[in-house]
Amino acid sequence: MQIRKAILSDASLIQRLAESIWWKHYPSIIGEEQVRFMLNKMYNLENIEKQISKEVQQYFILENDAHDLGFISIELSENSEAFINKFYILQDQQRKGSGAFAFKLLLKQFPEINCIRLQVNRQNYQAINFYFKHGFIIEEVADFDIGDGYFMNDFIMKWNKI
Repeated sequence: MQIRKAILSDASLIQRLAESIWWKHYPSIIGEEQVRFMLNKMYNLENIEKQISKEVQQYFILENDAHDLGFISIELSENSEAFINKFYILQDQQRKGSGAFAFKLLLKQFPEINCIRLQVNRQNYQAINFYFKHGFIIEEVADFDIGDGYFMNDFIMKWNKI
């Protein structure tokens, strides 16, 4: 298993992975309408391409034997901190160590990182437990208005290098 840095031509792959992962996981948490809204807003091809080309977020594809298993996007700041914007693994690859391995590879890719933050939906118990298992703590509870009457009701979680 490996992660590789995504390039512009990977934008459609990221979009397909997001569609597959979100439609299987999130309707029971946020409902179909909000899933549709968020996919259209966050995972339209133009946005992904812009983020990759301007390196607003660095995207990484998780692969195993040329099979794409998921993706991660991360923003680095100047003070050895980072924010994981997206961390998604296909459902049939979860609970097999893929996420843990991807997180370790990400840390290896950026050894200078001392602190990582991320947002996770407060009802996404599987993800929350994954992050707890890997040393994250809940730093804050926050609600984000994302438009059209939709909100992201999240925990902001934090990981510190030991």
